[in-house]
Amino acid sequence: MKLKEVTRFAPSSWHGTFINTTPQSLIDLAEKWNVPYEDNNDGSGKTNFDFEFQTSDGVQFTVYDWKEYEELELGRKYRFHIGGENINRTVEARNVLTKLLNL
Repeated sequence: MKLKEVTRFAPSSWHGTFINTTPQSLIDLAEKWNVPYEDNNDGSGKTNFDFEFQTSDGVQFTVYDWKEYEELELGRKYRFHIGGENINRTVEARNVLTKLLNL
């Protein structure tokens, strides 16, 4: 499975799907696939990191921390939300991430 940058993002919502991982693992994954991401890791907003991925099968999803309100430690595990078109897509995205991150 490959990941790529989303060029035209479809509407996305959170459907209760999480993944526990480190910010650094997600950063490394984004950089491996040349996918840009938002890094505002200062705790001032609702999110510090926001990743938008698309699988080679066309599944689009977002991965983001939510309301931590503090700077995240890059090597510490946090609970990241996975947003997507519907719950089936977010679960599929979690499965892809689990495999790619070796979790």
